Amino acid sequence: MSAMATESRPVGGMSERRRSRLRLEISREAARLFWKQGVAATSGDQIADAVGLSTRTIWRHFRSKEACAEPIVMQGVVTLMSVLRSWPKDRSLEDHLVGELVRLQYETRPADLADEMLAMKMIRLADTEPALRTAWLMACDQIEQQMRVIIGDRLGCAAGDLEVRVHAAAAAAVVRVLDEQIGVAFLAGAGATELTEVKAAARRFAHAIRAATGGAVGDPIA
Repeated sequence: MSAMATESRPVGGMSERRRSRLRLEISREAARLFWKQGVAATSGDQIADAVGLSTRTIWRHFRSKEACAEPIVMQGVVTLMSVLRSWPKDRSLEDHLVGELVRLQYETRPADLADEMLAMKMIRLADTEPALRTAWLMACDQIEQQMRVIIGDRLGCAAGDLEVRVHAAAAAAVVRVLDEQIGVAFLAGAGATELTEVKAAARRFAHAIRAATGGAVGDPIA
């Protein structure tokens, strides 16, 4: 049996992997248009033309033109969340984030960096575009869901435990606020600061998560 045949295929015959890739490709072009000419001035037809697809196909994958921004917006936190999922129990959050984010700074593919830059632009644009704000807040909800699993596993509790949910909500809020501030600073052309320099930003994330969770999340676990 071929590898292609083993992939999950939703209705319509497209594998979930291919569907995700297509959604991200559409999202990239939509984000470029939104940043260049504004959301109001961008139509579904223009997005379709930029990707080389029919407008009907765009609406098959997204409920609205603004929703096209959702996959690229999520790219803005993909690296951080992948690092948090790999956090060893015997290491502090500060040490883990600094070590991993510095390493990834030199290993991240140019295409992924370009996606992160587009995500920053969409998060920044969300300040004045309510529909894009919705896309960003939906991404933050996904962050919170992932944080429940990460924190629950670390504390030896179920992801649905009340304490875990409270800590996850607090940690997700930290990611949201700091990502917004990092985007503002970076797009403003700021030099190396505590928000745009990788080591300093990693420590800021770690310290803020520790503070927001009352110290429950951050220490090594024996």
